[in-house]
Amino acid sequence: MNKDFPRVMKMLRKERGLRQKEAADKLGVAQALLSHYENGKRECGLDFLVTAANFYGVSVDYILGRTSSRNGTVVSEDTLPESTVSESYSGDPSGAGTLLRKKLITNSLEITFSLLMKAKNSKLAQAVSSYLMTAVYRAYRMVFSAGRENDENCFAIPSDEAADVCAAKMSLDDVKARAAAKEGSADSKITNLRIEQEYPRQSAAIFSVVTNVEKDLQKFN
Repeated sequence: MNKDFPRVMKMLRKERGLRQKEAADKLGVAQALLSHYENGKRECGLDFLVTAANFYGVSVDYILGRTSSRNGTVVSEDTLPESTVSESYSGDPSGAGTLLRKKLITNSLEITFSLLMKAKNSKLAQAVSSYLMTAVYRAYRMVFSAGRENDENCFAIPSDEAADVCAAKMSLDDVKARAAAKEGSADSKITNLRIEQEYPRQSAAIFSVVTNVEKDLQKFN
């Protein structure tokens, strides 16, 4: 039985603000049957799958959890927008610090991935990318959990398990990255001077991140 189908069906219904009976009527099935679908007690047929996809305006692959794109498109470099590292802020002054940290992180990541590509070490690239994606996933879930009305069915892993699983995954990626780093890099020597020269606009960000994080880490020594 597909594990994602019940979760996604429930999430899509709640996104529309529909009660289960209302959704069942619109989908042409009994409420009891829809309840079985949403609770993973029964599998649906192809006809219902197509009907549900058309009704909710998503692809069949999305309902089955085979893609993260609602319309079924494959996420690639061309489909993603450029990151906005220079945006204005006119909200609450307390949010200005968050915007600054966002710029520090995004600019630092630009340098990190630029150097990663120059290293031409595929194992290192895979481990570092996996580590960072897991960190972003965990951060997103932290923010998501702050909204009491947010539907946890958006995720396949329960919130009480996510923290431990992410920590374990990141620890494993850290080990893989350090092992891959021992295989060397095709890039030239990295120095602060080189970073300043090659990345004149972003270098201050990575230096600030290094300084601030190391100050925090030293508190644990």
